[in-house]
Amino acid sequence: MLLRFLTLFLCLTRPAVACDLALALAVDVSGSVDSSEYRIQMDGLAAGLRDPVVSEALVRGQAQVMLVQWTGESRQRVTIPWTKIDSFIALEKFADQVAQDPRVWRNFSTAIGEALEATLLRFDEVAECRRLLIDISGDGVSNEGIEPTQIHGLLKDRGVTVNAIAIEESEPDLTAYFFENVIFGEGAFVVSASGFADYPERIRKKLLREVTQQSAGFR
Repeated sequence: MLLRFLTLFLCLTRPAVACDLALALAVDVSGSVDSSEYRIQMDGLAAGLRDPVVSEALVRGQAQVMLVQWTGESRQRVTIPWTKIDSFIALEKFADQVAQDPRVWRNFSTAIGEALEATLLRFDEVAECRRLLIDISGDGVSNEGIEPTQIHGLLKDRGVTVNAIAIEESEPDLTAYFFENVIFGEGAFVVSASGFADYPERIRKKLLREVTQQSAGFR
């Protein structure tokens, strides 16, 4: 009888499935991104989230996902707050929100360090998650505000990893810049898109790699 009671007690007090991944999607909306390129990013990101393997991994891991738009200094905004992906319905709703998310800014500079710092502060809201990750996209080097490398110490203190997708529409060496200055953490990596037209497929592969914890590297 005592054994049955203890078993029942443990079942009732067992914690809920923990969040495996907190994923902040930070999208570049600086002046170098025109309206059609913005739309390619958002539609491609939504499609990547709907990929069967990506969506299943996010639901199984009870992931928390957030969308951030960023551009110049002091211009970073969470447009979709942390959302728990605890079902395929929740995943589909979040992907719909991403696809429909209106652009906040259009004609400002590229402040990658500022974007990382502002996004990092929001991870206090999802401290229960096992892995903390910023997924940042960009089509240019940081040209305003604090340097991305200056945020690396804070990222280390919080245990946050930064991966990136470099959209080399007009800067063919952008992947190397992101590799040397932006990404951070164990297993951090950069994915290259030769241009915005290449973005949807590359972001899908990037999400696959992140949510399934595939081996890291630089390609």
